[in-house]
Parts: sequence; structure tokens; C-alpha cells
Amino acid sequence: MPEYSLSNPIKQPILRIRIITMACILVLLSACGSNKQEDSQQNKIKVNYDPYTSTPLSTRAEMGRKLFFEPALSASGKISCASCHNPSYAFGPPNALAVQLGGKDLHLQGIRAAPNLTYAKEAPQFAIGPSDDDHPRVITVNNNHSKLLTPHGGLFWDGRASSLKQQAIGPLMNPLEMANSSKKELIQSIKKLNYFNDLKKLIDPQKIANDDLFLSEVMFLIARYQSEDRVFSAYNSKYDLYLQQKVKLTDAEKRGLALFDDPKKGNCAACHLDKPRADGRPPLFTDYEYVALGVPRNFEIKANNNPAFFDLGICGPGRTDIYVTQSSNCGLFRTPTLRNVALRKAFFHNGKYHSLKDVINFYVNRDTRPERVYPKRADGTVDKFNDLPAKYQNNINFSDAPFTKTVGSLPVLSDADVQDLITFLGTLTDGYQSKANP
Repeated sequence: MPEYSLSNPIKQPILRIRIITMACILVLLSACGSNKQEDSQQNKIKVNYDPYTSTPLSTRAEMGRKLFFEPALSASGKISCASCHNPSYAFGPPNALAVQLGGKDLHLQGIRAAPNLTYAKEAPQFAIGPSDDDHPRVITVNNNHSKLLTPHGGLFWDGRASSLKQQAIGPLMNPLEMANSSKKELIQSIKKLNYFNDLKKLIDPQKIANDDLFLSEVMFLIARYQSEDRVFSAYNSKYDLYLQQKVKLTDAEKRGLALFDDPKKGNCAACHLDKPRADGRPPLFTDYEYVALGVPRNFEIKANNNPAFFDLGICGPGRTDIYVTQSSNCGLFRTPTLRNVALRKAFFHNGKYHSLKDVINFYVNRDTRPERVYPKRADGTVDKFNDLPAKYQNNINFSDAPFTKTVGSLPVLSDADVQDLITFLGTLTDGYQSKANP
């Protein structure tokens, strides 16, 4: 400590009291500042939010809404877009099925879990090259994988659609989903709608006469609905209110957020970016990049009972373009947003897991205790990475924590950590209603 030279010794005790008193005040102020810093740790970058308002849809978007909920667009006449993308579940599936049922009689399985459509309009187009660093990582994360020339963007698990309009037509023509056998069949169903006269007023007559142009315009209407209705990108979760300093996180939520960000623990933020974007827009909780995680094979999906069948993500079977020929893409699936993840009942591209606890434990145990994740072969050895052919297993992510551990290593998260992380993920659900004591 610095020494004080005082000419009058009588004043020394008084001065000491003043120094001690000031020190106590500074400690108290420091503690207050520390709490405030803890509560606003996400607010170092100013976040720009548009006020959430439920404004009336345009005529075209309102028509798109009708089409989105229209079962007559399916060959069975029983399912609509909303059947798999239910608004009560963040426009995701309303059940715990690994994959949804479709086809002309609704008895056929798809091969991938239905994704949520909330925030889908934010996705950039699919490309392979340097990742768009619109989401600067304020925290330090071990994300060497993202420094490579990696695929990013696009819609669906494999990125094959570059726009909401392209995405809309896919399920309508998929024999395992809405199962229209041809464009003409779908067009005939559209023309039989009791509101078709209103619909055709929104489309150039010359385009109505051309099947391809007509369907393109109809898909545009569905896309317009998803673009205009704020419910698709509400940005009104508890975490959004927290970023705006309108609510505080609970202790468990704070601990979960710290684990989410910690590069030696959850390291979730390496791919699910939780900081405001460079222009101040709210985070999307995805970098839109593609990764091979080595998720176990899901035998709930009938196609997986064929040992010769593998869902290879970008390499097919959904895609058929030049990217399927690039072996470095095989086994890679798009990183989904974690916004509204707590509403889902089936996780990963194959719907393998049905709870967030099981999802997190997959990350924790994949490399440290693989016997808890994968089945065993007849000889008793663990059949690790059993849903990806051996020739593509070098594509699996081993560089980002927690996938840097080895067999027998201590798990990076305790059971209590897992529960705190789940609690934090619950703050990402849209429609949070602020309470007196959040």
C-alpha cells in the first residue's frame, strides 16, 4: 500500500476512517457495476430492433396465407404446408415423429425431420467459399472449421433451395410429402379453389397461361406471406428482451448462457451465434454453415433399414447438382437456428433425438463415452458414426469443442450444466410475456 506522510498525527485516525469509508463505498460501487456488467454482458454491441407490430398483410401476402393453410394443394387433400409447419410450434412439426407422413394416402415417411420456418427468410443463398462474417464473434471460440472454405446458406437441411419461393414448391411435388404427381395436377387443384378468381386477379394473365410462370407466381404468394407476417421473425423472445435490457435472466439462465459461450464447455456459440450482427441486427443463433456431426442412424426411419441407404446431406439424395460430386460435402447438413428450439420434439436432420437433454448429451458423450451414443456390433465393439460411410468420416467435425475430447475423458458438462443450458435455450422461444419478477 502507498504510505501517507502526515504532519499532524492527531488527524491520522480521522483520515484513516475517511479512507476506510471511501474504500467501502468504492467496493460497493464496484459490486454494483459488476452485477450490471453481468446482466448486460450481451449488450456490448448496440442491438437494433424493429418494434413488433401485427400490421395487416398485403393482399398478396394474405392470399399466400390462405394457400399455406390449404389442404387441397396436396394429392391427399388432407395436408397443407401448415400440417408440418404448425404456427403453434414456431412453424415446425407439432408432434414427436422423427419424420412426417405424406404421400397420396399419408402412409409414406419422409427421410428428414421437418425444419422450422421461423427466421427462414433470413438465410443467405447457398454458396461455397469464405463465410460471410456478418456475425462477428465477440467471444473467443474454437471454430477452426469455419475458417475453411465451407458451404453455407440455402434452405432445407441440404441448402438446395435458394429462396422461400423455391422452398415452397419442393414439398408440393415430393412423392413422400404432398405428392402431386405433376405440375398440371397441382395447377388443376389450384384452379378448383373457391377463391381462385381472387387469386388470378393478383397474377398477370399471360403468366396464368404458362404453367411454369403460373406456379412461380403462386409460390411467390406463399413466400410473400412468410416474408410479411412478423410471426415468422418476431424477435420477441426473452433473450431479445434481455438484449434490450428490458428483463433480466434468472441465475440458471445466466449459467446456461455462460456455458453456451464457453469455448471449453458448451461452445455452442461457435456455430449458433448469439451476439448481435455487425449492423446491430439481433442474432440468429446460426452461422448457416454446414457440418458433419456424426449423428447416430435413426432406425425409426424405414429407409434406414436398408443398409445400402445413407442420407448424405449436400451429397443427396435431395440434391442432384454438381455439389453432390464433391466428396468433402458428403455428410454435411446445415446448422439450424436455435431460436424456438425448445418447442421442437424431434432434433437433428434425422429426428434421432426427442429431447434437448438427449441432444446435449450427444455432444458431451460422442467422443468421450461413445457407447452411450452408438449401438454395438455383434463382436461388442461400438459402431461409431454408423450413419455415414467410412470413406466420408474424415468430414466429421473433430476440431470444435466438445469434439476435441478422447475416449475416457471427463465430460465437459455435468448433469446440472446440461439442465442450465436447457433452461437458457428456453429463453429463445418467441412470444415471451414479461413478468413482474422474470
